[in-house]
Order: sequence, then structure tokens, then C-alpha cells
Amino acid sequence: MMMELASKTAFVTGGASGIGLALGQALAQEGMNVMLADIESNALTAAVRNLSDAGLKNVSCVTCDVADPIGVEEAAEATFRAFGAVHVVCNNAGVGGGSGIDDISVDTWRWVLDVNLMGVLHGVRTFLPHIRAHGEGGHIVNTASMAGLNSGLGFSPYSASKFAVINMSEGLAVELAPFDIGVTVLCPGFVRTRISESSRKSPRALWSDNRTGTG
Repeated sequence: MMMELASKTAFVTGGASGIGLALGQALAQEGMNVMLADIESNALTAAVRNLSDAGLKNVSCVTCDVADPIGVEEAAEATFRAFGAVHVVCNNAGVGGGSGIDDISVDTWRWVLDVNLMGVLHGVRTFLPHIRAHGEGGHIVNTASMAGLNSGLGFSPYSASKFAVINMSEGLAVELAPFDIGVTVLCPGFVRTRISESSRKSPRALWSDNRTGTG
């Protein structure tokens, strides 16, 4: 499994803030080239500027909606052009969203699953063939949540999406072990991020329907 990080490249979604930004900063400090991807362009640009001011010049950014498979492919191409081969992929972007039993919003469920679950799939689908092809080993980090290990949030698209990410990651780890590609699933508890404000990223019609998530 790949151990040396210096001079290799990482791609991190949800990289403008929170856990994604922290991952990007830590990887850059280890000497990796880092491409931060996020749907919020202004916050993304500010994040790269702040890291650069802190002495981390090996960080770039690309605007990307992980729910859009074409958008993820375009972000990958931008990363290849900037840094060459990619070795670490952090599928971290996520949103919080609730849906109780009284008013089950199909649109909210679709939005949360498109970002939290399909966003991970799009990242794996886009980068895995590339990592296997360059043959230098690699690692995939998928952000799930402690909410994916219990039902404490009740009937929730957020919890359901994180359960799915955990299962996907565990299965992927077994299948990729022979190819020198590791898989980690990250299951944080409550973290001081802006996920409780996820409605700022959702379609306007869903703003009143979204609640706080974890991780």
C-alpha cells in the first residue's frame, strides 16, 4: 500500500471548508500537491489563498458539483493537467438533510443521496481507472459519519446515505487490496463545520426542508 506522500497528488471534494479543508491542509503539509474541489467558488478561492499565505504553495482548486458525474470528470481532468497522476482521492463533500415521517420529501432525499452517496460513487468511478492505470498505488478516503453506524437520527436521508457509504467502502477495500490501493472510510461524530447550513447549497425549493446532519 502506498506509504510515501511527498510529491504525489491528492484530490479532495468539499475542500473549501470543514473536514475537506483540514484534509487538504494536512496532505499539503506532508508535501503532496493538493487539488481542492467544492461547489462554492468564492470560499474555495479564499481557502487556497489562506493556505498559500500560510506557506502551502502546492494547493490549487477547481469548482465542482459532486452530484454531477460530468463535473467530477472535468475536475479530474483539471487535476491531471495541473499535477499529473493522482494518488489520493478524498470523497468528502456532503450535505445534511432531514425528512420526518409526516412529510417525506422525495426531492430532499434525492438531493442528499445525489451528493452524499452518488458523489462518492462519481469520485471512485472517475479516479479508480486512472489510479489502477498508473500503477503507483493509491488510497481512497470516503467520508461517512457516525450517523451511518446507528439510527439515532431517525428516518433520515443523511443517515441512509452514510450507511451506504460505509458499506460501499468496506466492499471496495476488499476488491482493491490486490491492486495496492487502500480504502478508508471516515466516520466522524459531531464536528464544528457548516454542514448544518447545507441548505445554502440546495435548490431553493428545499431550503425549508433541510435539517442538521453530523460528520
